[in-house]
Amino acid sequence: MFRKMSLLLGATLALMLVLAGCASNDSANGGGNSLDNAAQAQEEKITDTESNEDGKQEEQEANRPLADNEQALTRTVTDMFGEVEIPTNPQRMIVIGTRYAEYLIELGIIPSGVLYVSDAEPDYRFDYFAEHGVEMIEYPQYEQNYELLTSLNSDLIVAYGAAVVDGIYEQLSKIAPTIAVPGTVFMKDAMPALAAIFEREDELESATAAYQEKVETAKKQLAPLVKDKTVLVLRVDPKQYRYLGMNSQGASELFYQQLGLQIPEALKGGEAWFNPLSLEILPEVNPDYIFIEKRVLEGDDSDQSWNDLMESVLWKKLDAVQNNRVFEVETKELVQGEGPIGYTYLIDFIVESIASAQ
Repeated sequence: MFRKMSLLLGATLALMLVLAGCASNDSANGGGNSLDNAAQAQEEKITDTESNEDGKQEEQEANRPLADNEQALTRTVTDMFGEVEIPTNPQRMIVIGTRYAEYLIELGIIPSGVLYVSDAEPDYRFDYFAEHGVEMIEYPQYEQNYELLTSLNSDLIVAYGAAVVDGIYEQLSKIAPTIAVPGTVFMKDAMPALAAIFEREDELESATAAYQEKVETAKKQLAPLVKDKTVLVLRVDPKQYRYLGMNSQGASELFYQQLGLQIPEALKGGEAWFNPLSLEILPEVNPDYIFIEKRVLEGDDSDQSWNDLMESVLWKKLDAVQNNRVFEVETKELVQGEGPIGYTYLIDFIVESIASAQ
């Protein structure tokens, strides 16, 4: 009896081992019993849920407000023509005009490249831009070369707004987002406009304070030298003569407002930046000091006008001419050299010139 029971138990045990082996093989081959399949289904459901949750988290992450230490890829600013979307951190900013590039650098913004006209560029800027790692790209005066601009691979273009009208702005915007800076090109207007666009008001305040300190120092140096004296800034154009007015901007503001120099009485009515001047009134004007510019203009020259003036009897009889108080200043320094750096050089030139004539 015990022997029959032992055989029965042994057969049962063997059957269980066979069934276990079959289950093991099914599991290894991806099958399995209903419990295994149920467990796998539950695992897949959990995985899908986690995947959906991850997707929701990614979407929420993309749409969440930026933290204080993060920046968006683009932002919207307002220029002369309205709103324009620009890169928050441009990697290849190209500036049309070296004055604007200098304004930006002094605001703490370093462009990648700047377009310049070789004959009109002040000497100091070549070293100045090289020192700041700004590439200088020669460009024709009063023309547009869209093919060249396209080849520069810029992601932002900065230009003087009044110079990019008549479809030019639209063409530039096809190449890269373009900021048309509002106002005039003069430092007094352009630097605050750029500071507002690029949110650099603190840097503007610092740059303005440093420049103003330079002006005040020069004004004190000049005061005893120019008391009751008059100063004429004369431009020799290719076909005419003009003088710098006292109530305009740029060099006008520097000479007659910031430094406090006095324009000859007969010329006080000239309100424009440069006003026509007839040689016949030179004896009446008869300034104590003359800063004279032989204007450089691409495609033309002022040689004949210059020679005519130098040979004029009216010119030769002026007190300033007879007493060596005439100082030549170049167009690229008087006009194109405007900026927090360039005008400090011009201020030094004005002070040194007048001091040397005492």
